[in-house]
Amino acid sequence: MAKYEKKLEEDIRCPLEYGLTVFGGKWKSRIICVLSAKKTLRYSEIRKEMHNITDAVLAATLKDLINDGIVNRKSYDEIPPRVEYSLSKKGESVVPILQNICKWSNIFYKEDEENKMSHCQKCDYHN
Repeated sequence: MAKYEKKLEEDIRCPLEYGLTVFGGKWKSRIICVLSAKKTLRYSEIRKEMHNITDAVLAATLKDLINDGIVNRKSYDEIPPRVEYSLSKKGESVVPILQNICKWSNIFYKEDEENKMSHCQKCDYHN
């Protein structure tokens, strides 16, 4: 399997762009929301929640979130190895921002009820 690599170098010129780079986009925001709702998950559990994400994209996205201090990765010295992911304090601080985006989006976007993610149904700002 080929390693996922970003196509372009980041060109961040303001704090908003930094924020959108750290927690924006389809997969990062979904992972943050899932970890906010579920608290601690293993890789396979995150993948199950994401439905149609590839392993390469999930691994790269988790790596980015860990490097940016949004997600904590804890590995246990067990056989078989166990690794768990959770939001850091910095990651938890992003949740209200994403909830406000969700609240704003709910005014203008009508959801596809059939394909809605389970954690979105529990969002305080849904409907």
